[in-house]
Amino acid sequence: MILIVDDKIENITALTKILASQDFDVDSALSGEEALKKVLKNEYQLVILDVQMPGMDGFEVAEAISGIRKTSELPIIFLSAVNVSKAFITKGYTSGGHDYLVKPVDPDILVLKIRTFIKLQEQTKELAHTQQELRNEIEQRKRLEEKKDELMGMVSHEVKTPLTSVKAYIQLAGVAVHNDRKENALSFINKADSQIDKLNQMMTALLDMAKMEAGMLDFNMGEFNLNHLVDGALDIFIQSNPERQVVRTGDADITLQGDLLRLEQVILNYLSNAAKYSPETETIQVTIRKTAGNHVEVCVTDKGIGITEEDQTNLFKKFYRTEQSIAEYRGMGMGLYLCAEIVKFHRGTYGVKSSPQEGSTFYFTLPIDLDKTDC
Repeated sequence: MILIVDDKIENITALTKILASQDFDVDSALSGEEALKKVLKNEYQLVILDVQMPGMDGFEVAEAISGIRKTSELPIIFLSAVNVSKAFITKGYTSGGHDYLVKPVDPDILVLKIRTFIKLQEQTKELAHTQQELRNEIEQRKRLEEKKDELMGMVSHEVKTPLTSVKAYIQLAGVAVHNDRKENALSFINKADSQIDKLNQMMTALLDMAKMEAGMLDFNMGEFNLNHLVDGALDIFIQSNPERQVVRTGDADITLQGDLLRLEQVILNYLSNAAKYSPETETIQVTIRKTAGNHVEVCVTDKGIGITEEDQTNLFKKFYRTEQSIAEYRGMGMGLYLCAEIVKFHRGTYGVKSSPQEGSTFYFTLPIDLDKTDC
């Protein structure tokens, strides 16, 4: 839209007819003060500005427009039949004008100049937008590099500990065998095997995350019974954590469509976190229930350290770990991120309810009528 500023209505009418005939949208102002109000309120492509007006003259209006950040690049064409001397024309340019035309002006020349200035302004905006996108991309690349370096340091640190333990246990097992202490040797071998399992889980999570980022994580869809899914996950967890007691409530004899192993991975991750962050509590609660909207919900509740409200909003982000978990517990912050992606793939929801020192409930939901052809 083009703004015409002139204190004479007949001049505005004449210019409006010329511009409207060329398919320009036109607005007008009868004073400098009115023009400034409109410029601040509306978006214009160009301003045609009369020089001699009562109150604020054209030069003052141009200086004001040029001095406002929002409108500093707005093209201004001065149009005057009175102030035609070189001094006035020079002042027009120095006050922020982009051109100074003297009446009578050829309509074709005026339209050509308007189109040229509008095109230049659009190119300037496009260039600024491109520059901003480049700056954003550079910043994003920097952040990704920082994240990559952070991940490599974290992986190196997390892998080193179980590897060192494995080496130590194998050495101890060797000494025990040499001293004919087979029971001790078997104990050390079992401990080494446990550390190898941790390494395997860590590498699997890293590979899953890499596949997820590349959009190549495999999902093997099929029908399964929800009770069987939960029971299978509980059996695996209890075998690895015989000291823990899991109390299950609720029943869901429901057939769903999804990837049984991936959803089992979600439940196992929730259970493992519950065990890790509630070291003083033996009992973990697992609840299954149907919810509104034809969904089923699986909840895992512990009585552990709990999570602050601020941390709850970030828990399911990649690599995120709370300050307390960094200080006291091992991990790379990938498990819940993968859980979130798996649940989202199944068109479910996920989340956590928690209070510090009062425990946490991690949950996810699945639609009961999930259409297998849409997954």
